[in-house]
Amino acid sequence: MTRALKGLGVAMVTPFDTEGKIDYPALQRLVKHLHTGADFLVVMGTTGEVATLNPTEQMAVLDAVIDYNAEKLPIVFGIGGNNTANVCEEMARFDRAGVTAFLSASPAYNKPTQEGIYRHYMALSEASNLPIILYNVPGRTASNVLPATVKRIAQAADKVLGIKEAAGNMEQVMELSRILPESFLLLSGDDALALPHMVCGGHGIISVIGNAYPKLFGDAVRSALARDFKIARDKHFSLLPMMQLIFAEGNPGGVKEVLKYMGICGNDMRLPLYPVSDVLSRIIKAEVETLSSR
Repeated sequence: MTRALKGLGVAMVTPFDTEGKIDYPALQRLVKHLHTGADFLVVMGTTGEVATLNPTEQMAVLDAVIDYNAEKLPIVFGIGGNNTANVCEEMARFDRAGVTAFLSASPAYNKPTQEGIYRHYMALSEASNLPIILYNVPGRTASNVLPATVKRIAQAADKVLGIKEAAGNMEQVMELSRILPESFLLLSGDDALALPHMVCGGHGIISVIGNAYPKLFGDAVRSALARDFKIARDKHFSLLPMMQLIFAEGNPGGVKEVLKYMGICGNDMRLPLYPVSDVLSRIIKAEVETLSSR
């Protein structure tokens, strides 16, 4: 299981048309594009605009991705929330074949203690029929899952097999790598930190920029896993300016702008998210052209 979820995972965008409806032809183009370099797919993460999709739409997107994927890559599905009982119920009743694991962010807004976070994931582990990847993203949840808590969860929660670590703190990544079992997945949640993350012992990334550049970024990640850091560094650095651009005005607006210029999907989003400014759009277009000429 852990072998299947190493390397480049892509937190997929959800394409919309100009009326705000899910654009399924664009979603199919995206899945085909991701097959050129991704190692696994992540559906209904933050990048997928899950907060503005109702439960019926979320499952419809998942079903479409399962269909378009045709069992070529493992699929991870995002289920989370700040009501532990509700998340447990969602996981317990989940019945879709073709999904390998859940991605579940630490509860947002109510800022639980470390003990509360530990007990939250213990409850999810008991309720779920699938493995779970813990997602630590303090910038969105307002609470940090500390390495000692992750270690407790790794030791006690049978279903929790790894963490997507997006605190942006390399010292924390090193501590996680130092204290966690080698079998426990340590995945980066920050594109720009993927290379140092893997130097420190990480197993891959769940990526945003991978939507646009699955082959190039996938090769960088797999080279790092193979400890060929010269190749990994060259490929990673070639994408670093674009990584900085796509987050300049928030996610997923930046990467959707890239995908627009690549002809994969439009840049439409649902409010309160909104496309990037014209100024940034022109800069992104120029960087797309630069990368395509290499």
